[in-house]
Amino acid sequence: MTDIYDRYPGLSVDRPSEGVLRITMDAPGLNAVTPAVHRELADIWMTVDRDPDTRVALLRGAGKAFSAGGSFELLDTMMADYATRTRVMREARDLVFNVINCSKPIVSAIHGPAVGAGLVAGILADVSVVARSARIIDGHTRLGVVAGDHAAICWPLLCGMAKAKYYLLTCDELRGEEAERIGLVSICVDDDAVQARAMTVAEQLAGGAQSAIRWTKQALNNWYRAQSAILDASLAYEFYGFGGPDAREGLASHTDKRAPVFEGPTAE
Repeated sequence: MTDIYDRYPGLSVDRPSEGVLRITMDAPGLNAVTPAVHRELADIWMTVDRDPDTRVALLRGAGKAFSAGGSFELLDTMMADYATRTRVMREARDLVFNVINCSKPIVSAIHGPAVGAGLVAGILADVSVVARSARIIDGHTRLGVVAGDHAAICWPLLCGMAKAKYYLLTCDELRGEEAERIGLVSICVDDDAVQARAMTVAEQLAGGAQSAIRWTKQALNNWYRAQSAILDASLAYEFYGFGGPDAREGLASHTDKRAPVFEGPTAE
């Protein structure tokens, strides 16, 4: 593997087919995103964009999950330290816009739990292939913070405001079939077909007219770019919340495996 990807040790990279770069999230805790991997997941798309040997990127998770979201280590450090919170907020914005602005098409293969930063890249991918039993969860409000990251700019566009509000406010999980039905993902397939179908799509895109495909992506993603002020607002509200009591209670309830009891200043 070319050494341009050596700077991303937290992500496994290989080339399973001509023109296809496969990026695999492979970490303990169902591919939980550590502080280092959060930075790598934000930055790798700029390298993909400049890689002359890559026409298409395919993102997947190893083992039983796509990604379980931010590690407790990452969340705890963000809540305790203003500088870390500021850095991660910038990384969260970079992740969204680096996926959007990467000229190469991105395909995601989503199975098992899909939460947090991994879900950001998976949903923003140009083609998302999801398993029937996949569990898509935007868990922000359950953690006691605003649904920032990608959700505010793309969920209403993909599945409509009513469905976006329902799932983002309640944190109810979406199974693969329902995610496809409401338009949040591109394709739903049987669990054992996810990886093969995603690879088929990637190879189809890699064999197509690259300029036409890339500029089509560029034009369509202006729908997302037009919502950049919404993204900035949601990120500001989210990371403001990470400094408050509801986020601390949300994290504690996760680690204690219990229901949260939110008593923040706006609770009644």
